[in-house]
Amino acid sequence: MTPTPHTGAASGPAAASASSTSAGPSPVRPVRLGLIGAGWIGTFHAETLATRIPGAVLAAVADPRPGAAERIAAPFGATAHTDAHEILRDPAVDGVVIASPAFTHTDLVVAAAEAGKAVFVEKPMALTLADADRAIAAAARASVPLQVGFNRRFSADFAAAHRVVEGGGIGVPQLMRSLTRDPGLADPSAVKPWVIFLETLIHDFDTLAWFNPGARPVEVSAFADALVAPDYKPQGLLDTAIVTIRYDNGALATAEASFSAVYGYDVRGEFFGSGGMVTAGDVRATAMRHYAADGQRSETTRQNIDLFHDAYTAELVAFAEAVRSGEAAGPTGHDARAALAVALACIESVTRGGPVRLDSEGAIVPGGPAETDGAR
Repeated sequence: MTPTPHTGAASGPAAASASSTSAGPSPVRPVRLGLIGAGWIGTFHAETLATRIPGAVLAAVADPRPGAAERIAAPFGATAHTDAHEILRDPAVDGVVIASPAFTHTDLVVAAAEAGKAVFVEKPMALTLADADRAIAAAARASVPLQVGFNRRFSADFAAAHRVVEGGGIGVPQLMRSLTRDPGLADPSAVKPWVIFLETLIHDFDTLAWFNPGARPVEVSAFADALVAPDYKPQGLLDTAIVTIRYDNGALATAEASFSAVYGYDVRGEFFGSGGMVTAGDVRATAMRHYAADGQRSETTRQNIDLFHDAYTAELVAFAEAVRSGEAAGPTGHDARAALAVALACIESVTRGGPVRLDSEGAIVPGGPAETDGAR
């Protein structure tokens, strides 16, 4: 069966009004969104944009691989392109969702902003602080919303925990913990160097900053190794890591990651302060527990799109609203830059073999222990 796209009413500057009638308010055309990148997460975003976002439609898909865009565009009546700039040149497209490989993100953000499109970009927004600044500046010059895909902010349990912290429910943050454990490493050869920091733990770095508002990381220490697939370490694979972060308000945080949680996809957070503690995340797929002769069992999720299905949807609902309003409704380019600064400090820490200090702009302070060749 062909899925039916959402065509609900939208409002705001991105929507063009149809002719009014005496029957009531004039209908407003839905926000038209383009998708750049038809890989695994792009395919999931396409379905979300086409079927789960009220007042929005999937208008176009672009991917340079022959047939890739057509494969996911056709079921929803969207146009397919091999050149992303065809979408950016289309005046009928109001905003774009960038889900292409990480190294393409900054240039696409800049091009989309210069074309006057609202921008949603998957993490990481950039791979250097200079590129992050370039993306932020482009969106500011064009006065377009720039939202980054840190989906944990839209997860119901993390959002509820954040409201507790905002309301003073844990007092002054003192100890924080965030972890990401992927359920498997299908192809170690496909994992590029430093992915564990730049594309996995970057979620945790954003989460920790979100739960410690106004604080700035001043020191980072990272340990990483290839414990899941050690044969690939010479190729640059790091599949296990732990990071400690010290903030200028005195709070201490840890972030950890593994690419081999055999029991399921596991993302959790714990935030402790002078007045209490709040936690978020649960490896169980549901609250169901099976009690039997051989013990207790719970179902677990095996993919991020299952664990964060509703959060992925909510962040794109927020983006559609940002397209209408012209105001970013989720994590911004500045949030992405802050998380990237910690990820880059982790790389430097592993390379140096010691802690790394950050200045007030998030740049690495020169000096520290002598550099070493391998991961610690």
